Order: sequence, then structure tokens, then C-alpha cells
Amino acid sequence: MSENQNSTPQHCAVVVGVGASKGIGGAVCRRIAKEGLLVYIVGRTASKLQLVADEITATGGKVIVRTLDSTKPEQVSALFQEIAAKNQVVDLVVHNVGSNMPSRFLTTSPRFLEQMWRATFFSGFLFGQASLAVFLAQQHGTLLFTGASGSMRGKPFFAAFTTGKSALRNYIQGIVREFNASNIHIAHIVIDGMVDGDRVNQFGYGLGRMIRLYRGGEKASLNVDDIADNYWQLHKQPKDLWTHELDLRPFLEKF
Repeated sequence: MSENQNSTPQHCAVVVGVGASKGIGGAVCRRIAKEGLLVYIVGRTASKLQLVADEITATGGKVIVRTLDSTKPEQVSALFQEIAAKNQVVDLVVHNVGSNMPSRFLTTSPRFLEQMWRATFFSGFLFGQASLAVFLAQQHGTLLFTGASGSMRGKPFFAAFTTGKSALRNYIQGIVREFNASNIHIAHIVIDGMVDGDRVNQFGYGLGRMIRLYRGGEKASLNVDDIADNYWQLHKQPKDLWTHELDLRPFLEKF
């Protein structure tokens, strides 16, 4: 793990919501590090973050691991204060937080609904606000949010998840229009389909992998490295052609 504090401003990226190595967060971290940026790998589980960090440093990349609760304002503020204290320039922030957990509506507890809302929406609000304050001072920056099918439409047993994700999408549409002329690129990426990652493949002692294969395998699932490529392409888009919402789905996915 590397923590460079040179006097010359160092450019960096922040990816929050990193979990399994073969997941969207981990793949995005690797893709960014490949381009030479220092990557802040941020999430809840230190062991998972360190695994991603070790993979990156093994190939010459630069990383800093930080564990935090993305729904705690003081922890989010502390992260960005640390970056500012090191005189680092934040080029890109990726918000990849949100757990897709089902629940029956009539038995959904207020506590569960609040937990889902805080993870899927409130954490995005906190990171969006902190990022935009930095970007305005820098006069540039890219802010990307990972969305889901639930951002666009409701499904049985996923009302709590959809509540937060759809709210986040509308929140993003508002800040896009507010800050678009400030040289700040904000985009929402809809992940509309099964992701070929550890979460699916290791679910239910292999049941998730069997379901993925039954639905068509690679043809019916999203490759995490291909997803990460699209995130980087969004970041590198020229100012005269900015995408603010991008749908990613396998060609066999019904929508």
C-alpha cells in the first residue's frame, strides 16, 4: 500500500463501495489504477479491500485503503479532509454502494427500509455533496454513480431497494443540471442485468452460478471488467459530448 505525500499535487480517484475482488468496485479500481492514478479503495470490509489493493500493487499500481461507513457524514468528511491535507487532486469519484436485498412488503420493518434507504440513497447524497465541493474548488472532476434495474422500475419483493435507487437517480438528474456548466461531469450508470461477479457466483453455495449459466452464461451476464471499461470511458469523454446516463445490459436481457 502506497501513501505518497509529495509537494507536487498528486492526482487520485476515490471508489466507494468496494467489496469482492471480482465485483464492479474492484474492477473499477483496477481499471483506474491501470491509467496511473492513485486510487482510494473505500468500503466496509478491510480484508476485501486489502485483497483488491494487493492485486493492484502487484502490477505497479498506487492505492490507499480506507474502511468507513458510507452512511456516516463524519466519516465521509474525514476521508475528503485527508485527501485535501495531502494536497491531492481528485479527478474521479465513483459511488458504487447499494445492496440488493429482497423483502416482502407487508413484513418489511421500518428499520430495514431505513437501512436500505441509507445505503442506496443517503450514502450517494453524502459522497455527492463532498465530491462536488472539491470539484468546484478544483474547477473540474467526474462523479459516477452505479445504478440498477431498480433505479428505473419496481419489482415484487424489492420495493425497499427500489425506493433508494430511484431516489438516487432523480437526485443525480437534479445535480447534473445544477453543476453541468461548472466543468463537472456527473453520470448515472444503470446496471440492468446479472453481473458475472463473486456476489452472484458464490451465492447459495453455487446456486447463483447455476442460475447465471441457466440464463445463458456469459451471453446473459455483465462482465465486471467490461463494466469498468465503460466507467473509464465516461470519465474520459470530451466536454462537447458528455453522457449523463448510461444503460449497461447483456444483449439477451429483457427490458
